[in-house]
Amino acid sequence: MLSTRMPPSLSTRAGAQSPATTRSSRACSTLSRQPIVTGTSVLGLKYKDGVMLAADNLASYGSLARFKDIRRLHAVGSNTLVGASGDMADFQQVKRMLENLVFAPPPLRSPSARPRLMRCTPRRRTEESILDDGHELSTAQVYEYLSNVMYARRSKFDPLWNAMLVAGMDKDEPFLAYVDLLGVTYTAPSLATGFGNHLAIPLLRRELEALGPDGEKKLEEKDARRIIENAMKVLFYRDARSLNKFQIATVTKGGVTIGEPQQAETHWDGNSDETY
Repeated sequence: MLSTRMPPSLSTRAGAQSPATTRSSRACSTLSRQPIVTGTSVLGLKYKDGVMLAADNLASYGSLARFKDIRRLHAVGSNTLVGASGDMADFQQVKRMLENLVFAPPPLRSPSARPRLMRCTPRRRTEESILDDGHELSTAQVYEYLSNVMYARRSKFDPLWNAMLVAGMDKDEPFLAYVDLLGVTYTAPSLATGFGNHLAIPLLRRELEALGPDGEKKLEEKDARRIIENAMKVLFYRDARSLNKFQIATVTKGGVTIGEPQQAETHWDGNSDETY
């Protein structure tokens, strides 16, 4: 009796997939191929009493200015601030990871348990915060955690498509550092992500260098705010994915302060005396 079963090579050419191929394609389909809804530059600047971050409130859907009230500056505990550019969905995942450093997730319930109406499950604090010993995760520890996460995801070919600035007070000294989707890390008195690396960093460095060596230790908060606002205005003029609506946040020994959205005065008549 003749068999009607085709050889494996013929069945594959006919359109059937082997179990290994099916598993591989299913695994690949869960990976993020490219960012969809994205945010642009985040700026960071050290000054005498702390660190200042700034980011606009726009999230672009491709080239469409779609969401105009997105907050891209996130407080972690009472002494750390994280600002992110890149994919906003991945940044939401990063925020959940960071919250789990401070708060434990609610306990899992059995699928067969009856739903309880109008009752919220309270958050449970982690052991680190239950101790109530006056200590919490430092900014440097949060930064090291993020750098490990970003490098691990990159090594699995499933990166979180973000570049982030981590700011805070570490051992009573201003701390500012950068980490991106490849796990690249470095620190500097002035930092930026996105187009800010090309357009804003020269402006920030020029102001610090004008103050001499260790210029960030001589920079007052009001002057740092003026520099940041000027750089955000330049980004609005030059970066098509930016918006003239942004937030400025500061981290000092007194804690984290995230300001409300604000706008910079701009001129489009071509007769302005402003120079950059």
